[in-house]
Amino acid sequence: MELLATFLDIMLRLDVHLGALISAYGAWVYLILFLVIFAETGLIVTPFLPGDSLLFVAGALAALGGLNVHLLVACLIAAAILGDGVNYGVGRWLGRWILEPGRFRWVRREHFDRAHAFYEKHGGAAIIVARFLPIFRTYVPFVAGLAEMSYPKFTFFNVAGGILWVTSLTYAGYFFGNLPWVRKNLTLIIIGIIVVSLIPVVVAAWKARRRA
Repeated sequence: MELLATFLDIMLRLDVHLGALISAYGAWVYLILFLVIFAETGLIVTPFLPGDSLLFVAGALAALGGLNVHLLVACLIAAAILGDGVNYGVGRWLGRWILEPGRFRWVRREHFDRAHAFYEKHGGAAIIVARFLPIFRTYVPFVAGLAEMSYPKFTFFNVAGGILWVTSLTYAGYFFGNLPWVRKNLTLIIIGIIVVSLIPVVVAAWKARRRA
């Protein structure tokens, strides 16, 4: 319970904790934020890390002079693109391992072929949209690799989605971060970002439950 309380405190008071990191570590914060975004997008075991809210708050703190916003954006774009790339690579390797002859008798190649066809047709949109959806942005690139989506196509949408996601949220925080109302109610804005970003996830889970 104590660990959960600490995690919730960090999530809801992200501005306070990130500000403390900037004061304590200075330029090393760029690396810390890089690693957080990389882990959230690249490791399937860490979908709980902050993404949308972290980008917005980092941009808001950059507006106060704590960080160089352009360097920040460049670092986080690189983290987002590399994270999805690693996730895709792990999924691709795992898919080939699963499909090795005699590995699992219950695994059927046609299921992978259907997933491959889906990602070849709709995967680009899925990768870009998933960037703005917690949990989905961690697993969609992994499944794209598992389904053997063509690498050049994946890379194009990975880069496009990473740039769009990072620049939109970070610069939004930067341009609105100095507004008195935003600075005064940043915790409420963080909660709002978390709630809004989770709505599609909850709706998708509810629809899946109804179909089941």
